Amino acid sequence: MGKNQHVVPQGNSWAVKGEKSAKASSVHGTQGSAIARARTIAIHQKSEVVIHGADGRIRDKDSYGTDSCPPRDRKH
Repeated sequence: MGKNQHVVPQGNSWAVKGEKSAKASSVHGTQGSAIARARTIAIHQKSEVVIHGADGRIRDKDSYGTDSCPPRDRKH
């Protein structure tokens, strides 16, 4: 399993950062485009996307890995 990808606020933009990485792998003008990029990376690495709100707190997570006991999806 690869690094989890975090979508975090960065000034007036949104950044995609690999877990425990100091630098952003990409910076986007909207949160939606940052989430799309993070999702592409997470699917390729079979990891998770962690979406942070404007206040920096985690607001959502999506898993793209292979979990033998996945949690029940209550969002959809």
